[in-house]
Amino acid sequence: MEIFVALAEEEHFGSAAQRVGITQPPLSQGLRRLEALLGVRLFDRGRGVALTDEGARLLPHARTALAAIGELRELGARERAEGPRIRLGVAPEAPSRLVAALAAAPARAGIPGRIGVVTAPTATLLAQVAAGRLDLAVIRHPAVLGGLAAGRVALLPTWHLAPAARPGGPRRRLPVAVRPRSEAPAAYDLFVDALASRGRRVETVVVPDERAALALVAAGQATLVTADGSLAAEGVERTAATDPPLPLRLRVVWDPRTPAADETGRTAQALTGALLGGAPSRTAPDAS
Repeated sequence: MEIFVALAEEEHFGSAAQRVGITQPPLSQGLRRLEALLGVRLFDRGRGVALTDEGARLLPHARTALAAIGELRELGARERAEGPRIRLGVAPEAPSRLVAALAAAPARAGIPGRIGVVTAPTATLLAQVAAGRLDLAVIRHPAVLGGLAAGRVALLPTWHLAPAARPGGPRRRLPVAVRPRSEAPAAYDLFVDALASRGRRVETVVVPDERAALALVAAGQATLVTADGSLAAEGVERTAATDPPLPLRLRVVWDPRTPAADETGRTAQALTGALLGGAPSRTAPDAS
């Protein structure tokens, strides 16, 4: 394509060869290969060099292709200079402040690279790490790991959000807003079992995210257990979720079978440190 565009613009074999940085014979050979590949004649080689109708139609596409290749080369050069890309997935239950700390952890540990963060349910994150579409993920615990390696489990404190009590009004037993069980079956079951551990009857209502859950709480239709200390709304009361304790259990997972497993393990250690730093007094060493 470079030969074709140079010859179309220079209209002279010698000038085009000089522009591309080769001699005239390989330039002619390259042009013949391109014409054979496309099955058309691109130039009339009579007096001078002139584009055929087919060559004129190809020229704008060739210029676009070369521009795209140039952009890809520049992108590759920038990525090589900035280091490899670290693809991190995080469960949506993780508080935003913790996600920010996780994103900053590799650089603070001296690990080169650019980090990209996506949010997805635990089941999706596990599948993407196993398929190689993510390098690491922070998931809810417990979960079936299927051969993935995992760091220590961090227990993050949570709060119980409920509609503010009305003066003189009775306290109603409301359902607990939860995300779908399919997103993290084992963690969901552990949470519901903990809610029922005091002999309480547990009712739940499924919500897509904590913003929707907070709306239900503010409307007096549900309660919510969250690790996000900034989640609040008018008419919503916040108490520590300690009776029973309902910590958010998170851990880092990665695939130890990949060629870059050693480097990924280093990154996992940095992420685990940030994770445990979010709950310094409430960690479970090597919980399974």
